Amino acid sequence: MALFLFILLVAVALGIVGVVVKGLFYLLIIGILLFLVNLVLVGLRMGHRRGSRLTR
Repeated sequence: MALFLFILLVAVALGIVGVVVKGLFYLLIIGILLFLVNLVLVGLRMGHRRGSRLTR
């Protein structure tokens, strides 16, 4: 969970820098992509945990 929050913070920081600094629009794109990849990975991890429970 800490890794998710760290990557989320980095994505937001890159997005803000990409918007504020003129000519660094590519940082905004990288931040958005990093955010989306992070959400997909967390979703896969949560789905994997849900399916691996043993029923008794």
